[in-house]
Amino acid sequence: MRLLTFFTLILLGFFHVNPSRADEDITLFAIAMYGTPKYKEAFTHFDYVNPNAPKGGTLKLAANGTFDSLNPFIIRGQPALGLNTGYLSLVYEPLMARSHDEPFSLYGLIAESVKLAKDRSSIIFNLNPKARWSDGQSITADDVLFSFALLRDKGRPNHRAYYKKVEKAEKLSPLQVRFTFKPNADGKVDHEMPLIMGLMPVLPQHDWLDRTFDQTTLRPPIGSGPYVIAALNPGRSITYRRNPNYWGRDLAVERGLHNFDEIHIDYYRDDSIALQAFKADQYDIRRENNASQWATAYDFPAVDDGRVLHTSLPHQRTEPAEGFILNTRRALFKDDLLREALQYTFDFNWINRNLFHDQFQRTESYFPNSELEAPLLPEGKELEILNHYRSQLSPDLFTTPVRPPVIDDSDDGLRKNLLKASALLHGAGYNLHNDQLYTPGSHLPVTFEILLSDPSEEKIALHWAHILKRLGISARVHTIDSAQYQARLAQFDYDITVNRWFNSLSPGNEQMNFWGSAAAHEPGSRNYPGIQNPIIDSIAATLPSSSTREELVAITHALDRLLMAGHYMIPFYYLGHDNIAYWSQHLRRPSIIPLEGLVQESWWYE
Repeated sequence: MRLLTFFTLILLGFFHVNPSRADEDITLFAIAMYGTPKYKEAFTHFDYVNPNAPKGGTLKLAANGTFDSLNPFIIRGQPALGLNTGYLSLVYEPLMARSHDEPFSLYGLIAESVKLAKDRSSIIFNLNPKARWSDGQSITADDVLFSFALLRDKGRPNHRAYYKKVEKAEKLSPLQVRFTFKPNADGKVDHEMPLIMGLMPVLPQHDWLDRTFDQTTLRPPIGSGPYVIAALNPGRSITYRRNPNYWGRDLAVERGLHNFDEIHIDYYRDDSIALQAFKADQYDIRRENNASQWATAYDFPAVDDGRVLHTSLPHQRTEPAEGFILNTRRALFKDDLLREALQYTFDFNWINRNLFHDQFQRTESYFPNSELEAPLLPEGKELEILNHYRSQLSPDLFTTPVRPPVIDDSDDGLRKNLLKASALLHGAGYNLHNDQLYTPGSHLPVTFEILLSDPSEEKIALHWAHILKRLGISARVHTIDSAQYQARLAQFDYDITVNRWFNSLSPGNEQMNFWGSAAAHEPGSRNYPGIQNPIIDSIAATLPSSSTREELVAITHALDRLLMAGHYMIPFYYLGHDNIAYWSQHLRRPSIIPLEGLVQESWWYE
């Protein structure tokens, strides 16, 4: 494959704004959402790995809850960690590998190269002739087309939504597949679809033909990844063993990764038990998401004598947007004034100080810790976008920041905010009688359930429920096990719940699964609040067609502003770094931390 010439590089940076004929394809070893990839064709490894890391040893990990399936591609069941997730994908692989130190760039994996139409209306994947399944069979175009059709028709909602944008999928040769994409309603090409297809997981046709795909299964799968399942104790543990015949071990995108001979994952009923197991050296690495525990629970002897390293690692990725999510499918929460009033009742400063030792920052965006967070007021390109909808939007959106209300630290700070909430409710027709708040019109009591799956969230929910009681609102806190929670979450069976969205630095098609009206009643979608807003639909739908990074950021600002103004979530907080504790006797990690933060697959045993 020839190196990219200077002329080709110019074209890559230019075709977004000046598309040429679609039939003039460019052959590439890597693709980026915008501009050109960071790494050149002759690169030997990613910067954030140790290419000379030794192979060997066992990595012991932990997960909370349970699992009942080895099929991670459907909404039924709870799949085991490590099969095919953004974190720890060990068995199944996509066509191309994502770089962790770029916003959105893909490099050759199962597909060693691609031919990309200049207007991105189609892409051809050239499969690596060395690519093999774990049983030794070759990976072919038939496997790719089988995977595409299966995930499009029976996969998770995000897969079904993405792959329905494909107009034609065709086999050009035993190792070549072309996908041609449908234009959007506005006639524009979705610039993200070639990369979405590059991230498509590939499944072996011969392993799935004799069984039902959309059912849970504990049959060990055949994959193409660096590990195979070595042992299984359903619901309790799973062990992966590095495949010595892994076909991709010498690829540049794999060098320095997947260094442990075995990875063993134990499941714990809840996080408090998992923490005690870590202290007893039952597993090696712990990502601590509980700031209170980070500040107080790591004072055991192994930390003092250095056997356990207790460190905060910086990152530059978008933090998860987490909070109390209000289900607008419920009649009570269709009222945006009630949702707005509830924003005044969350005492972040008290929670941060008393529960988390002032470690957090308040979340003020659905894209916190990134340039994607909407500025205080709309300006520039974002303002141009919102002006198209000005007649349908509140004038306040253009003059008032959409940041969540702050309860100051004065003695009457909370009281002042509750008075504002009370005034909003009274103005909307809510009335208080015998310390119980009633809805306008139907005069039903304002009461709801806060559904949780993590016992560590109970303190926050109970504190909030105590504050709500001062407004006459009755909130019940209900914690259930992870399997029950996932089932109820998939069916949107809750009033309020705590959950989160993980956004990348390059948001695109997934945003319609998060916020789109069509996803509001699609079981298993991530539109947890049930948002049905045509303006949000319109703006979110334009993200994949962004022609420049500047345009993508402006569209995301507009989307973020509308989401915050809708009061669909009472936002929590974020750290801006990863709290990691690990037993250090034999574990080592690279010195370079990429844009996305810790890459656990790059660690090794010494």
